[in-house]
Amino acid sequence: MSNTTTLEQALSQHKSSLQQLEQVAASYTPKETMVAPSALMPVIEVFYFAAAILFILGLKRMSSPVTARGGIVWAGIGMVLATLITFLHPHTGNYLLITVAIALGSVIAWVSAKRVAMTDMPQMIALYNGMGGGAAAAIAAVELFKGSSHGATAQALAVVGGLIGCVSFSGSGVAFAKLQGWMNKAFTFPKQQWLNLALFVITLIVGGAVIFKGAAAGLTLVTVFFVLALVFGILMTLPIGGADMPVVISLFNALTGLAVAFEGFVLNNAAMIIAGTVVGASGTLLTQLMAKAMNRPISNVLFKSFGKASGEASEEITGSMKEMSANDVASMLSISSQVVIVPGYGMAVAQAQHKVWELTKLLNERDIEVKFAIHPVAGRMPGHMNVLLAEAGVPYDIIFDLDEINEEFPQADVVLVIGANDVVNPAARTDKNSPIYGMPILNVDKAKNVVVIKRGQGTGFSGVENLLFYAENTHMLYGSGQAVVAELIQSVKSM
Repeated sequence: MSNTTTLEQALSQHKSSLQQLEQVAASYTPKETMVAPSALMPVIEVFYFAAAILFILGLKRMSSPVTARGGIVWAGIGMVLATLITFLHPHTGNYLLITVAIALGSVIAWVSAKRVAMTDMPQMIALYNGMGGGAAAAIAAVELFKGSSHGATAQALAVVGGLIGCVSFSGSGVAFAKLQGWMNKAFTFPKQQWLNLALFVITLIVGGAVIFKGAAAGLTLVTVFFVLALVFGILMTLPIGGADMPVVISLFNALTGLAVAFEGFVLNNAAMIIAGTVVGASGTLLTQLMAKAMNRPISNVLFKSFGKASGEASEEITGSMKEMSANDVASMLSISSQVVIVPGYGMAVAQAQHKVWELTKLLNERDIEVKFAIHPVAGRMPGHMNVLLAEAGVPYDIIFDLDEINEEFPQADVVLVIGANDVVNPAARTDKNSPIYGMPILNVDKAKNVVVIKRGQGTGFSGVENLLFYAENTHMLYGSGQAVVAELIQSVKSM
């Protein structure tokens, strides 16, 4: 009996000791978490909100050439703020790896941005768009590969964000290769769009399976989903021609923003949600505006293979290209009262913007009014010509877009076209079978005289023959833009 009592006392003491240990363990706080995460989160959210405000204000200032530089600085400050405050997030780890990645990325971006030529800026924009989409896809991949339970909604958002990010990443890579000249402007083959549709449906089915399985989705299934999404992005972009690259770049920018926003919901990160939404919305609006400027729906841009090298106008070409010397063009400019300059990608290739501004100032000194006409899709990316002219110091108040300048062409004595092609092609108004029919153009053919500075007699980037070059009031001045404009400057000075 005494042995039973002793055993009961020992068990009672043991139970009491366990309860004491549980109480001590429950009240114990490790040194590295002495500051409760809940105390830091309000501060972190405030800084994220401030960063988001800077993103929005920066984007607003970018809408005007006058304030664009300040807008970039504001948005950059917001990005730095959001990055630094993330280091204080309770769930952030691998600080050394993060710091090394940021340092390497910053050095690479700084060096490449300093070295890239203005003519290669569209390629860089396409590449950076793709990197943003790839980063969003990588976040989705990490979350899905972990197999943790996010809930059905978060799982679906991770899959959708991963799909959009992959398409933006691989598609932007193809756009970069086309702009860089590493790939054909438009690569097509029979039943291509049907293959793309089938691949897209299969990708959606696999993505749906990942969502349905949730945390149980295996490594193989998730991997297959991301591979299919990447391949779809490549195949979707292959048939899109060179003339549509500005619209494609803008579209992928919008997709990158949407992917980031979706992954922001997955990570419950307010800064990612707001920044991604702003970028996605602005990119979508810009894409719609550019498609409208070409008078084509976005579906036509994506699925009709416009701009391939074989594109030809069906309207019969009459007349011939008439060459004119630099001295004769200089004489024509010198006796003019109003001159309109239309810059295009050829000006960017020749780096002629500084010489063009020098010629403009020379004509202004002779009381000749000079204006610049910009088409929304001139160049290889949105705002390409505006950036070039701003770099040369051309005042914003003499730069006009299509709607503002088109009514003035009949009064212009001379229109000087430097490297532009499709945006001044009258076939867009007259040839119903032309790939560019219906696209609003700069009505330079209605001017009294037109001079086209061009390196040769070939077609432009889209491969569509330009009827302007054969018009009665048009003369050709062949040569590199910078050299030709320099010759014009010397000829005008001698008169």
